Amino acid sequence: MKKVCLILLGLCLARPAFTQKNYRLEENIPYRTTGDPYTLERCKLDVYYPESEKDSPVVVWFHGGGLSGGEKFIPAVLMICGLVVVAVNYRLLPKATLHDCIEDAAASVAWTFGQIEKYGGDPRKIYVSGHSAGGYLTSMIGLDKKWLATHRIDADSIAALIPFSGHAICHFAYRQAMGMSDTQPLVDETAPLFHVRPDAPPMIIVSGDRELEMLGRYEENAYLWRMMKVCGHKETYLYELDGYDHGAMAAPAFHILKNYIRSKNV
Repeated sequence: MKKVCLILLGLCLARPAFTQKNYRLEENIPYRTTGDPYTLERCKLDVYYPESEKDSPVVVWFHGGGLSGGEKFIPAVLMICGLVVVAVNYRLLPKATLHDCIEDAAASVAWTFGQIEKYGGDPRKIYVSGHSAGGYLTSMIGLDKKWLATHRIDADSIAALIPFSGHAICHFAYRQAMGMSDTQPLVDETAPLFHVRPDAPPMIIVSGDRELEMLGRYEENAYLWRMMKVCGHKETYLYELDGYDHGAMAAPAFHILKNYIRSKNV
């Protein structure tokens, strides 16, 4: 577990960045081609990639929004740094179910494994990340192998899971639908904590300040970190960003993501 302050973060930012020159953005690529009108509307992604490059690291990015809002976007801090970025829209509550949201996340990652070489990405270097609801989806499809197995993808093929302030217990929208209060935790098969295992991909968990985060978000992630350690997982890391709340923590968290990817691709 690591607490990250501004001084240490500044040292991270001083490290050399990936450098590339020309980038392209292809938008609204369908990763599902069958389904009802809402499925066809939402199940699209954007790919941002360096031209004339190959074998580049890839970040699949899931937006936040409580599983009921939000839109895909290419994070500005991931631009012009040698990465291929896949930004995903997924179906949202209440038009969709929680199962639909997770299934869409898995389908988009499966699409990435199958198609990303066309955009210069390396399928051996696919990192999955997201903020808040996107962090929850990241952990779910990486820890519970059944979601990607449906698409004949081994979740352990993911290079790393990097959730930003995502739920480790059941998502609050799921608990609210069951009539539970925000202070009532639940861990069932829809919770990343339910699926801790020693053979999962490397996991870099990033949380905001425990005193500024959403209710208990740091503590549930700290418990996920601890249980991953207890079960024998060798590469689980936890960062707490002092002074940053749930929304603001994403900005410094991106630098942790980039530094981790850089360390694996030097």
